[in-house]
Amino acid sequence: MLVRCLCRRKKWSGRERDAIMLIAEATVADIAEIQRIRMSVRENILADPSRVTPSDVRAMIENHGRGWVCRIDGAIRGFSFADLRNRNIWALFIEPGFEHRGMGRALHDRAVRWLFEKSAEKMWLTTEPSTRAEKFYEIAGWRRTAMESNGDCRMELDHTTWKSART
Repeated sequence: MLVRCLCRRKKWSGRERDAIMLIAEATVADIAEIQRIRMSVRENILADPSRVTPSDVRAMIENHGRGWVCRIDGAIRGFSFADLRNRNIWALFIEPGFEHRGMGRALHDRAVRWLFEKSAEKMWLTTEPSTRAEKFYEIAGWRRTAMESNGDCRMELDHTTWKSART
C-alpha cells in the first residue's frame, strides 16, 4: 500500500516549499538506506552496529513483521518496523534534518495500525528515557511501564488508548 500526503512546509536546500511524502512497504532493496539512516541518528544511537545488521532487517521484512519507508523527492528519509512475533515497534527513525515534518507520526501510525489489525493485544517498544523519542511516544498514547536493564524505558500501548490519542 502506498500512502501519499503533503509534508509540512519546511526549508530544504535553502528554499521553502511543500513536498509530497510517500509511505510504502519496505523491501530488501531499501536495506542500505535504512541502515544509513539508522546510523545517522542523534538519539537512540546504536553504539554497536553489529546489534542490528542488514540480515536482521531482511529477516524483519521477509519473516518477522513488516516495515515502511517514507520517501521525499524519491529519497528515503525515514522508516518504521513492526515485529509481529514480539508485538513491538522494532524501529522508527527519521533522518536528521527531516524531523518535525509529520513523517514520524505517519510511519508510527502505519506500524501501530498494522499490528492492531493483526490483534488488539497491547504492544511495546523500548527507547532511551528523557529523549524527544520518549516524548513523541507519550503524545501518541504510549505509557512507560518499566526500565530495562540496559537503561532504556519500556513503553506499552493498548488499542483503546491509541484510538483515543488519534482523535
